[in-house]
Amino acid sequence: MIPLGLGNGGCAAGICRKHGCTKQALRPEGVISSVKRPYFKLTKSEMEIMDLLWKEKRPLCRSEIIALSPDRSWKAGSIHILLNSMLEKGAVQVAGFVQSTKNYARTFLPELTLEEYAVMQIQGTRGLDGCRLVGLTAALIGEIDDRETLERLEQAIQEKKQQLS
Repeated sequence: MIPLGLGNGGCAAGICRKHGCTKQALRPEGVISSVKRPYFKLTKSEMEIMDLLWKEKRPLCRSEIIALSPDRSWKAGSIHILLNSMLEKGAVQVAGFVQSTKNYARTFLPELTLEEYAVMQIQGTRGLDGCRLVGLTAALIGEIDDRETLERLEQAIQEKKQQLS
């Protein structure tokens, strides 16, 4: 398969011809976007596809998604429906096109990270106010057992405090 560039070329156009990377793929791991997204929930089948896209960290076309999902719970013939649903929800984006035999196939990337999706699901919970958010955060911190992670969290909190000042 041969990746094709979009627009006038370069990473700024969405896909880098040299590396095949995208803006989404270039986001540092663990960095959560501050972009507010409309709430959506993924089905079990859609989550299997998202897990694969998050794991692979590169644009995948339909045939690659099927080939890399041997233990899938969905039928290979339903990939069009699943991807179109995920596009409508804003879970994935079209990253570009690849040539596959005589045809061209769209490639897909996640529109949000696993962490952003998890936050969306938590925020979508009814009744999650400041007090419950503090309790939830404290419970998550209680699960951490290494100092480095705690220091990174502390740094993130300090950066957020500075933004609010």
